[in-house]
Amino acid sequence: MDISIAKELVDYGIMGVLALMGFISLWAYIERLFFYNSVKLDDYRYKEELDIALTNNISIISSVASNAPYVGLLGTVVGIIITFYLLGQSEQMDAGTIMTSLSLALKATAFGLVVAIPSMVFYNHLVRQVEVLQNRWEILQKDATKEV
Repeated sequence: MDISIAKELVDYGIMGVLALMGFISLWAYIERLFFYNSVKLDDYRYKEELDIALTNNISIISSVASNAPYVGLLGTVVGIIITFYLLGQSEQMDAGTIMTSLSLALKATAFGLVVAIPSMVFYNHLVRQVEVLQNRWEILQKDATKEV
């Protein structure tokens, strides 16, 4: 296999994986927001049942947030390896080509961070929403025991 083909496959493969991870994170975030807006706390008799419903799909967002930088870093490392390999195979050293190849390799790390940072914000926002809904449920339970 030609190394330039390998470079394109790695580049598009890493970017594709990161784009998919970003899409999944955004989907899970939006799904949870819709669920939290429609949840009826009176429907839950046990706190554990509520916790299971509220925390569904949150770990997906956390996993994307924690792993996207590593996927991006993998793309950067492979891109740098390919750049050095091509540099070793060439008879002349052109600084412009080297710098361009290295900067293109670094874009994978940048894209990994672009996916990870919003995913972490999504996760933290949802964790706070879960805490608020859990506290509201506990208040409802206390009010129900006072009425009895």
